[in-house]
Amino acid sequence: MIAKRIVPCLDVRDGRVVKGVNFAGLKDVNDPVTLARFYNEQGADELVFYDITASAEERGLFTDILKGVASEVFIPLTVGGGINEVSDFERVLNCGADKVSVNSGAIRRPQLIEEGAKRYGSQCVVLSVDIRRVGDRWNVFAKGGREDTGLEALEWIRQGEQLGAGELVINSMDTDGVKQGFDLELLKAISEITTLPIVASGGAGKSEDFIDLFQLPKIEAGLAASIFHYGEVKIPDLKKQLMAADIPVRIV
Repeated sequence: MIAKRIVPCLDVRDGRVVKGVNFAGLKDVNDPVTLARFYNEQGADELVFYDITASAEERGLFTDILKGVASEVFIPLTVGGGINEVSDFERVLNCGADKVSVNSGAIRRPQLIEEGAKRYGSQCVVLSVDIRRVGDRWNVFAKGGREDTGLEALEWIRQGEQLGAGELVINSMDTDGVKQGFDLELLKAISEITTLPIVASGGAGKSEDFIDLFQLPKIEAGLAASIFHYGEVKIPDLKKQLMAADIPVRIV
């Protein structure tokens, strides 16, 4: 059985890691390079780096900070924020990224997914989807959760898979930062319509939330931020609890 992955996330704004609730009320946490070094030592399986205001501010990703983060980690690094052209893939890969996360840029121009997959391989292209329930459906949001695109989330995910995305990061805006558990209803619905590996994000508050998450067979990774940043859950302890629950994980 494939080991489940534990993935800390660095949401970076103005050169600092920040965290909020439901994508709002962002507060300063720490220096991204310091945190990257810490998570590498803690036994994280991967690290995600999002420049969360790049798209909204219509600028490129801060590559100087990314280079510093990449120099501290020896685990796969996924990078997103302001990825609008294939040249942006090349720029962040040259700075040390292993995978490139597309979101707002792909919503504006879906062929970006296909172009990235053809040049770098599907395994390099991660489709990150910010999703919030609107009425009786799930909608896709853009620009760091600021803009309701009107796209229906399941249809967008199907399209992304057809265009060549190799992995999904599902960000539930409804559970983000609430710490009451992952959005299992949403994740189950997505797992039923895609063959892609799914990284679940939004809602982790304790180790038991990851145990519940991994009962869904198609979920390959759990992503979290504040519970790791503030030491509420320590990655080595989390992995021990997952092993005790017969969930396979990588132990350093």
